Parts: sequence; C-alpha cells; structure tokens
Amino acid sequence: MTHAVSRHAALTSLALAIAAPAAFAQSTPNTFDPIVVTANRYPQHLSEVLSDTQTISSEEIARSGAGSLIDLLQKQRGIEVTRNGGAGTSASVFIRGANSNQNIVLVDGVRIGSSTLGTANWSALPLSSIDHVEIVYGPLSTMYGADAIGGVIQIFTKKGDGATRFSAFAGYGSNNTRQAEASVAGSTGGANSFSYALTAGKEKSDGFSASKLGASSFTYNPDKDGYDKESISGQFGYQMAKGHEVGLVLLNSKLKAQYDAGPGYDARSNQKLENISVFTKNEFLPNWTSELRYAEARDKSGDDSSAASYGKSQIDTKQTDITWQNDIRIGRDNLQLLASYRDEDVMSSSTPEVTGARNTKSYAAAYNMVRGAHLFNISGRRDDNSAFGSHNTGSVAYGYRISNALRANASYGTSFRAPTFNELYYPGYGLASNKPETGRNAEIGLHYNDGVSQASASYYHNKVTDLLVNTTPCPDPLFNGSYGCAYNVNKAVLEGVTLAASRKFGAFNVSGNIDLQDPRDETKDKQLVRRAKQHANVAVDYTLGALTSGAEWQLSGKRYDDAANKNVLGGYGLVNLYATYQFAPEWSVLARWNNIANKDYELARFYATPGSKVFVGVRYGMK
Repeated sequence: MTHAVSRHAALTSLALAIAAPAAFAQSTPNTFDPIVVTANRYPQHLSEVLSDTQTISSEEIARSGAGSLIDLLQKQRGIEVTRNGGAGTSASVFIRGANSNQNIVLVDGVRIGSSTLGTANWSALPLSSIDHVEIVYGPLSTMYGADAIGGVIQIFTKKGDGATRFSAFAGYGSNNTRQAEASVAGSTGGANSFSYALTAGKEKSDGFSASKLGASSFTYNPDKDGYDKESISGQFGYQMAKGHEVGLVLLNSKLKAQYDAGPGYDARSNQKLENISVFTKNEFLPNWTSELRYAEARDKSGDDSSAASYGKSQIDTKQTDITWQNDIRIGRDNLQLLASYRDEDVMSSSTPEVTGARNTKSYAAAYNMVRGAHLFNISGRRDDNSAFGSHNTGSVAYGYRISNALRANASYGTSFRAPTFNELYYPGYGLASNKPETGRNAEIGLHYNDGVSQASASYYHNKVTDLLVNTTPCPDPLFNGSYGCAYNVNKAVLEGVTLAASRKFGAFNVSGNIDLQDPRDETKDKQLVRRAKQHANVAVDYTLGALTSGAEWQLSGKRYDDAANKNVLGGYGLVNLYATYQFAPEWSVLARWNNIANKDYELARFYATPGSKVFVGVRYGMK
C-alpha cells in the first residue's frame, strides 16, 4: 500500500512540476480557443471544458499526409494502437491504457461498433470523409452510457457552409497504393438556407504479408494482403426558420481485405459500415434548444467461404438510437436533460446462439456552471438494459482559471462497460451471468494556452473492477473447470501522467507528448496486453513561403503480447518525414516518407508492420 501511495505522489509531482512553469509565462486575452462538442454534448469553448480534450483539425489531417485514421491516431497523446498487418486488417485503439472495447467511437454523433466484439471497425473508417476529430480522455458514461471507461473519440465528416466549394485529391505510394477522393460542399444562404456536403473516396493497395514467420505462427502465409475500400459520406441540412433546422447525415464504407489464415488460404473479409441519422434542432425559446435524433448504424463483417480456412461466416450488428436532448441556458450556465433509447440487434450465421437483441433506456442530466474564474460540472445518468439490468453513473469536476491562459482542474467520475454478445452467449466462451465492468476515475490537470505556447499535464487513476477476461480453467460449474471462458474475476488499474506541449518559434512549430503510465491487471499483477509503460511523439515542422516540411519521431517502450507477460514486443522508434508545397492558389502537392530507417517492429506478435514507405499526392481545393 505504501508503495502504491508513493508512486501516485511521484507521478502527481512530476505532472505539476512540468506544467507549473507555464503559469509564469506571459498570458494574453486572445487565447486560441476552438469550439468542441463531444465532452458535454453541446458547443463550448475548449477553455470551459473540464474533461481532458484534444482536437485534430482538418488542416492537421491534410498536412500530415496520414494514410489511415489509425496512422493519425497513433501520433496523439494518450493513445496506443495495434494492428494485425496492413491498413486493411483488424486494428485496436487503446485510450489511457483502456481496452479498445472500453472506449466509444462516434461518427457525427452516431455510435458505431460491433455488439459481438464491442469495438469499432477502424480499418473500414475512411479518412477521406473526415473533417476533424475530437478525443475526450477519461470516463464519459454519464454522457454516452456503457463502454466509455477510457474515453470517447468522435469523428466529424465534412459539412457544407458558404459558397459552393469543390475539392479533390489523388495519390500514389509504396505497395502500389492508390487513393482518390472528391467532395462538394456549400449552402444557399438566406432565411431558408440549405446546406450540403458530399464526399466520395476510393483506396486500393496490394499490401504486404499480414503475418510473419514465427515458431508458433500458425497463420503464416507469405502472400501479399491487399485491400480495396470505397466510401461515400454526406450531410444535408435545411433551416426552416431561424433556430429551426432539420438534417440528414450518412456514411457508407465498404472494405474488401485479404488477411492470413494459414498456409494455402487466400482469406478475404468483406466489411461494411452503414450509418444514417435524421434530426431536428429547434430553439423553442431564446435559452432553450431541443434536438431529436433518430440514427441507425450497421456493422457487417463476413468471410469468403472459398478462401477462409474455417469456412464462411457473417456477423451483422444493427444499432438503433433515438435521443432527445434539451439544453437550457441559465446565464452562462447550461442545464442539459437527455432521454434515449438504444436497440442492439445481432445476426450471426456461424453462431446462431449469439443472434439476438437487447435494448437500453437511458435518462441523464448535467449542469455546467461558470462563475468568474470558477468552473463546475456535475452530471448523472441511469441506464436500464434488458440483458443485465440497470446501472447508475455520475461525475463531478471543478476548474479554476489561474490566469487567462492557465487553468487547473480536478474531477471524479464513474463508468461501466456492458458485456458483449460474445461474452454473454458465445458457445464455450460466454456466460449469461457475466456482469458489466465498472470504473472509478480520479484525475487532476493543468492546461496552458496563450495562442503561441500550449502545455498540459494530467494525472489520472482509473480503477476497473469486475474486469472480463478469458479465464482458464473457467470457474463456472457449467464449464466443468476445464475450458476457458469470459468471466468477471479481475481488477485493473489504469494510472498515469500525460504531458504535452507545443510552441511556435517564428517559422518553426515544435510539439511533443509523452505518456508515463502503468496499466495493470491487479489480480495477476501483470501489465495489460499490448500496452507500454512509456510512449511518446515529437514533431517539428518549418514553413517557408508555400513550402511546409516536417519530421516526426514516434516512440514506444516494450509491451507484452500475452496476459502472463511472457511474450515481449520490443520497444521501437519510428522517424517520418513529410512536406507540402502550394504551387498555385488552389493546388498543392504533398510527399510523405514513413519509417525512413525501415525499422522492423511489431504491434502484435507474428504480425507484420509497414517498412519504409513513400506516398505522394496532389490536392485541389477551392477557398
């Protein structure tokens, strides 16, 4: 116990010591202060948001030349990724050490993911459709319900505004990778304005072998594992009168990808994401805004019966959400009242036992208060699920503005993760008696931003109980103690410090972040699978006229590929270079060289990662 307390104190002291010097920097009232919506479900200035939040702007996405959303997220603080091969294979995202199924992914407010696996299909999400991304760290179950233990990532697709604008992009790179996209967006203006945005994209690559030759690598097949992805997204809105709008948002993405399932098998997967939502936003009173939204999200995953070593399978998830949200402004304060109904339907051709449905009825309330230099937030939620009963969550946060640029905050919140359909019903693995995982998170932080320099330090301690793990032998008498099963036996602690800073030095922009964390399975006293105790990113870019060039350094400590911590995944460091050049008012060219040292590393044991890769592209965009 003494060791744990001293470790907590040391991490806290480190966070405060690094961030504290920012308090003595010169502050300015013109602090860069973007609008964000994910943390509290309504638009707020970032300086008034008490949850640790990060944004990735459209300019950053275009300048980075990232090949996929996973590549983009891998460079962000507090995030680690793993992937079973190239860009078309399955991938996972860990936020602050939390499992991929302990995080929520939203696309324009629509929750996506598989109800059997509990995770989002990252490889099928098209980067071409994305305008910007918001990442909120820490528990958000009071805002979004089950599974928001580690955090929430919300993806915003392109939206129309102003005069009609066209944009297009085409690129080519290593592994015969081809990308193309085109979009049109705008609005008619006037009292009854119509806004529109439509984006279509195509991506194809020959890829490389997903698996590597290893002593126990039963999946190894030395063929190339390519992919073919097509997507379309759109947003349409009509303002009937001032303060009254109806809209439609859609996303459709199809991914055909090869993967390795053993020698001699050309295994292929067919995956689809289909999202659609309709909404109406109404300002009934000057201080009362109401939004009613109906959304459907489908996640379809199947294998080619002639190629997969274990035959054909098809697993489809359909999530239906009806949400009614009311925001009532009281001076600078905001009272939010929310009611929602969520239905999950699963169809599995290979395991009919998993086929079924469940629903969740939710009610939530939140109050955000601003009083001079003081910020306060309190929220509570009740989720009533037809499969595992009701669950209550709550959170409270306080912030204090030390200066115009510096803020300190502290918070405490509870969260939970619902068992997946597999963990409840999969033959020989699931148990209908499994309970939700629960989380209790406490954190403190310092955030500084004067428009030139930004710095933040956050310490968090998230304790997860009733952790669902694959336990062998299974303690349940139904399994006779011989087979493994999903079982509520473990406790985990997700603890760490995240430090980040950036500053402009004339034409140079320097940024960096480091995570010092200890994600542990307390029951076994082992490091959680595929999560490092240290990982960091450093980036420097330089702008000279129309040319911007930059370098990135991605670092990760060692990880383990198994719960027993026997199989080590070595630490690695990757160096990437990129440049963009605007050769005409509406035209630019970009070039990116990833992993310039051709570093051989693993994110998952016996699965390959990209070697040295080059990509070039041309972009057209109307101002």
